[in-house]
Order: sequence, then structure tokens, then C-alpha cells
Amino acid sequence: METKRSLPTIQDLRGSDLVVSSRQNELNTLLNQNPSNEWIKEHPMIRGVRYIPIERIEWLLTNIFQRWRIEIINTQLIANSVLVHIKLHYQSVLDGEWDWQDGIGAMSLQTDKGAGATDFNKIKNDAVMKAAPAAESYAIKDAAEKLGKLFGKDLNRADAIGYTSMRERYQASPSTVTRCEQLIKCSTFDDNQKFRLETELQDITEAEAERMIKTLVLNQVDNIEAGNGYSQTDIKNKLKRDIGL
Repeated sequence: METKRSLPTIQDLRGSDLVVSSRQNELNTLLNQNPSNEWIKEHPMIRGVRYIPIERIEWLLTNIFQRWRIEIINTQLIANSVLVHIKLHYQSVLDGEWDWQDGIGAMSLQTDKGAGATDFNKIKNDAVMKAAPAAESYAIKDAAEKLGKLFGKDLNRADAIGYTSMRERYQASPSTVTRCEQLIKCSTFDDNQKFRLETELQDITEAEAERMIKTLVLNQVDNIEAGNGYSQTDIKNKLKRDIGL
């Protein structure tokens, strides 16, 4: 017979002094605690949007359930996006039974600069290779959020009500988008982060692009300190960063 292990307490997961209630309801109690502020990240480009990174979601699944797995139910192309439908299977530590939650995630395919979102002749060669894993990650997060607040459920619900329908979209100018592309290319972000930023440029407002530029300027490769070949422009940019311009 399989030995049941004890659940971790909320203290174990986020260091608080909250006491988990009775054994009968301790799993639900745990799953519906608010996540630690240390786990929550602010979206770098969209003000007011918060999220829990996928690596923290996977860490929580392992620490709470230990035994869990992902089953990919379906993948398909809808418009210019890869959509992934998964089932998140997890084993209850209370009775050993397996349960599951559905999750859906999508990521748009990157197209060449200036191409329309559905111009499939202009899709980048590695667009599907990058979009499919990203869509799967979003699907895992979508499924995990259904488990409770600890996984990010309701994290943005108040901000999201009516957001799309109420928000006026003012497309960024080509020159602003080009500036963003240049800064992304020379930024210190990893390839996955760069890909996501480049994807956001396909549907970004001027205000969002300006915020992106401010963030990117603070995260540029310093050719001078790195010992790379540098120009007078690099020197001017470094001086601006050093004095906070």
C-alpha cells in the first residue's frame, strides 16, 4: 500500500505564520491562500498586469502534489496563433486519487517586419518552434490557476473585467516599432524573452511601445564594460544611463 505523505504548510511555501486548518480541508485551505508577493511578477510592458512565472507554477505543483504530469490533448492553428489544449494530471496527497484540470494557451506566430498577421508567406522559419512551447506553458498556467488562488487564480480578475472592450487601441508608429526592435536585439534579455517582446510588437500601442523603450534602454548590453568594440554613440548612451537620462 502506498504511504500517504503530509501536505506542506503554507509556511513551508511562503514563510508566513498562517496556520492551515483541519486535515479534512487543509488541501483546499492551502490552495486558496494568496500567493506570496515574492512569486508575483509585474508584466514589464503592460501596466497593472501581474503573473506567476511558469517555473514557480511547476515548483508549486511538485511541492504540493509531487506526482503530476501534462497530457497534450490537441494543438491547432487558429488565425495566426498556435493553440494548445492540455490536461494537467495530479495525484491527491490525501487519498492517492488522480484528478485533472483542462488548460488552454495560445501564442501568435511571428511574421516578417511589415507583414500582416495572417500573411502566412511571411512567417519566420522558427515561428512554430518558438510559439508552440510558449503556448504549452500558458496552457499549464491556465490549468494550474483553476486549482486555487495560490497558483494565481483571480490575480488580475478585477483589472481584466471589460479591459479589452473598454481599451482604445492606438497603433504604434513604424518608427517607434523599429526603435523597439533595435533595442530588443541589443538587450540583455534571453532569447525567449526577446521573442515574446518581438511578438508583442505586432499589436502594440504607442504608449505601450514608449514604456517598452524605457525598460529596454535600462537593459542594454554595455559594449564598453563588456570589452566589445564600441562607438561614440555607445559612449554617449552610457553617459546618459549613468546620469539617469
